[in-house]
Amino acid sequence: MNIKPIRNDQDYEEALLLLEALVAKDPEPESEDGDKLSILSTLVEEYEATRYPETLPSPIDAIKFRMEQANLKPADLVPYIGSRSKVSEVLGGKRPLSLEMIRALDAGLGIPAKVLIQKPAASGDFHSWGEALVREMDKRGYFTHERYDGKNKESVLTQFFKSNLSTAQLAWKRTSPRLSVRTDNNALLAWAEHIKHKAASITAPQTYKDGTINLALMQEVIRLSSKDEGPLLVQDFLKKHGIILVVANHLPKTRVDGVAILENKDKPVIGLSLRFDRVDNFWFTLLHELAHIALHLNDASETIIFDELEDAQGIEISEKEAEADSMAQESIIPASKWEISPAKITPSVMAAEDLADELGISAAVVAGYVRHKNQNYFYLRKLVNGDTTKLRHLFETQLND
Repeated sequence: MNIKPIRNDQDYEEALLLLEALVAKDPEPESEDGDKLSILSTLVEEYEATRYPETLPSPIDAIKFRMEQANLKPADLVPYIGSRSKVSEVLGGKRPLSLEMIRALDAGLGIPAKVLIQKPAASGDFHSWGEALVREMDKRGYFTHERYDGKNKESVLTQFFKSNLSTAQLAWKRTSPRLSVRTDNNALLAWAEHIKHKAASITAPQTYKDGTINLALMQEVIRLSSKDEGPLLVQDFLKKHGIILVVANHLPKTRVDGVAILENKDKPVIGLSLRFDRVDNFWFTLLHELAHIALHLNDASETIIFDELEDAQGIEISEKEAEADSMAQESIIPASKWEISPAKITPSVMAAEDLADELGISAAVVAGYVRHKNQNYFYLRKLVNGDTTKLRHLFETQLND
């Protein structure tokens, strides 16, 4: 594992692979791998800061994101914005923020003034989209009607989004302290739109019926993890129930693991990035997104929910994300089984494998659950990071499509 300066995009892609491999190993900070992780993180951050300049969310998106983080209702904004009617007008894009409002939101809710003072972008306005991001989208084949030539940004993006730029709600973003590069919301939107494009080409034999996803079906899903080709089998399984599962590599300046796209209630879509080539990460992320469908399909306020699910201690999450986490965990190992399992007391390979056999699921998935429950990612490394727990190769064609 050679660490070298990042001079171009090829060096950057190689550095990302090394970085994610190191993160998956969870090295101790003072160890050799821990030092490599620190150095490589700094190199990646510096390159991204130069190659992919920071883009700011719109003032309205920033306010809504802060509301979600703090579990605030529109009425809670009255002290900062004014009357209920003013709050409604601001959130609806009908009233601009005054200087007094900006100062109050900055001081009271911690929303940076540099974000709030921006002129709200009109629907379909792609002025804030960085050239590097658009070139990367073109390189990956996002644009099918017209190639990007450096001068036609508005045109290619308008065609890509079909003149309807989605307003995605970032329900929760749990960011690892080791990967502190700020997420580019434009890149997240582009990735989600790419997921939607891929899903549009897939026909399900029937529409999704609300209530189909429940704990019993999710437990049926996780039992497919016991099969080598389970990740492929689950695509067909979910399609038969009207749910489309697609995979696509994440874009630079995003650390997204999955997304639940709930815009079409008859055909919900799940997108996975597979940025961590681990069985436990794949199945937990999938179950987490399925839980969003089960719990939040009819929540009109959030039709696109992004998730960064890498574990980090001390990160506060929203109520909806806690619900999805809880349902996903219960589908993997019911609490009644966990409480009496030797794996709870002794996180050994034998205990994990015995519990996996009892439940009919992958031992790597059980190992991931044990590590999460104990908040100790040194446990059961061989089960989680072994050669048999890799799965990206199963999706090679789909990832390159």
